[in-house]
Amino acid sequence: MQDCVFCKIINGEIPSYKVYEDKNFYAFLDVNPRNRGHTQVIPKQHHRWVWDVSNIGEYFQVVQKLANAMKKAFGTDYIVSLILGEEVGHAHVWLVPRFKGDGHGASIDIGNIKKIQEQDMKDAAKEIIDQL
Repeated sequence: MQDCVFCKIINGEIPSYKVYEDKNFYAFLDVNPRNRGHTQVIPKQHHRWVWDVSNIGEYFQVVQKLANAMKKAFGTDYIVSLILGEEVGHAHVWLVPRFKGDGHGASIDIGNIKKIQEQDMKDAAKEIIDQL
């Protein structure tokens, strides 16, 4: 899709903090993170909704692999997954690590966006990659 921001990320037209890539899926840190390490997992093929992804089982295996790597990388057992879809018209799964005192309360406050410096974003990406 010509105007899809996620397709542009996959195609390298927009830079990203990549944490995972295979022939079908791509994962990167969200530039508006709800916590350090907030990752988006997307199919490389454009689908509007997660439920439209024909190899959805493989998709969720990648999501699981990344969530487990994030647990190790950030020393937390609490990784929240969200499937919203309204904010970007390309299938995506949010993975958000939770930390004590992270300001989200009992569930993720999607308006609670953290300001994370570039070096910390690079470090967080490397920490995830190192656990894969």
